[in-house]
Amino acid sequence: MFEKFIECPYCRQKISLLLDLGVSGNTQIIDDCEVCCRPIEINYTVENGEIESFCYSSIEGNEF
Repeated sequence: MFEKFIECPYCRQKISLLLDLGVSGNTQIIDDCEVCCRPIEINYTVENGEIESFCYSSIEGNEF
């Protein structure tokens, strides 16, 4: 597992995500902010055990 820090698109707090680097290819997950509990869509691609691309976005709207 790899820990990545992002800014929540809703509450703007710094939060951590645990990403699985053991599976190659594209991964899409939904995870809740550990501060405001709102859902965040996370997409990332792993190649050779390293993150090649990463993006995240709000799902519900009402973000800053």
